[in-house]
Amino acid sequence: MRSTELFAGAGGLGLGVSAAGFEHTAVIEMDRHACDTIRENQRRGIEPVVHWPLHEADVRDFDYSCLPRGLDLLTGGPPCQPFSLGGKKRGRQDGRDMFPEAVRAVRELRPRAFMFENVKGLTRPAFTRYLEYIRLQLTYPDSVRMKNERWTDHHSRLERHFTSGRRDDFYRVVVRSLNVADYGVAQRRNRVFIVGLRSDLEVEWCFPNPTHSREELLQSKWTTGDYWKRHCIAKRCRPAPPTSQERRCANKPLKDSATLAWRTVRDEISDLPDPEAHRDNGIANHRFVPGARSYSGHTGSPLDEPAKTLKAGNHGVPGGENMLRKDDGSVRYFTIRECARLQAFPDDYVFFGPWSATIRQLGNAVPVSVAQIVANSVRTILSPSAKPPVRSHV
Repeated sequence: MRSTELFAGAGGLGLGVSAAGFEHTAVIEMDRHACDTIRENQRRGIEPVVHWPLHEADVRDFDYSCLPRGLDLLTGGPPCQPFSLGGKKRGRQDGRDMFPEAVRAVRELRPRAFMFENVKGLTRPAFTRYLEYIRLQLTYPDSVRMKNERWTDHHSRLERHFTSGRRDDFYRVVVRSLNVADYGVAQRRNRVFIVGLRSDLEVEWCFPNPTHSREELLQSKWTTGDYWKRHCIAKRCRPAPPTSQERRCANKPLKDSATLAWRTVRDEISDLPDPEAHRDNGIANHRFVPGARSYSGHTGSPLDEPAKTLKAGNHGVPGGENMLRKDDGSVRYFTIRECARLQAFPDDYVFFGPWSATIRQLGNAVPVSVAQIVANSVRTILSPSAKPPVRSHV
């Protein structure tokens, strides 16, 4: 199956989509450092990146007529700065809002399905109407905003069309905020996924169920002790007992014993050498960076919890989110390799560019494994061998 990727960044979403069985007809990204990362991995022969047709280009200038027809999946993570909680929150008034370009790509490529990702800030009350406007534009991509038509008037026109009941070409679009920790990523990271399937496919789809849970982690720590045993941590070396709320949660019977425990920072990076003690460790991108400090509100990520959300920041390195808080209370910056692990990139994937540029690439990335899980569920529906959907009466 064929896919095209917009706003590819360092390739997190693309790697996940490729792992789900899609072959890229184009990978489009305008940031030079992110393109250098992809090119460096291509030079190294890293699969599947070596086969990606990379276009270092602005999507606003991209001509989709050069791509083959019959696209199965269109993906991308439009720039999140217009909607980020740490940004200026200017939304559609921000020149970096690229959702209009995502809609144009859907209109011109007519993929069987699309999948876009953005920050949870997009669901804030301030952007409620704009998010609904995005959803309706993706539902009816052929309904183009007219010259001199205000976006609010276009939104109203789309609402009238939606409620008219007319059965013309459209996409069935669903929107959900996912915490990637619930899908096995060692990071608390809430992201909005927008998935659409072309109406003529006549299929039913829903987001995959979570595979991991906080409750399981609490039980493995404070009920069975399996977490500490797995890491060979003696009782005297364990952190302080949990709060009363956490203890009650740990002692409650699990509703769904099929889920696994949330993965922690220790789970993800404990096999890597300490970059400060072993500065010549020979591991790509695992270099100690000095200068980390802790202050109110910027205390770093504890070892035995999922990491805080990795962020790009205005200058690539924000305060506490990209720091590790060690057992003794001291802090240091996560290395690039550790950040890559927390974003589920494979260890043979390298990042190119200065420190701030590589942190920005990772802070903007979609965790590879979550991209694969969602893309795989879409591919299952698109596959000719997929079983017909079971009709429900919900």
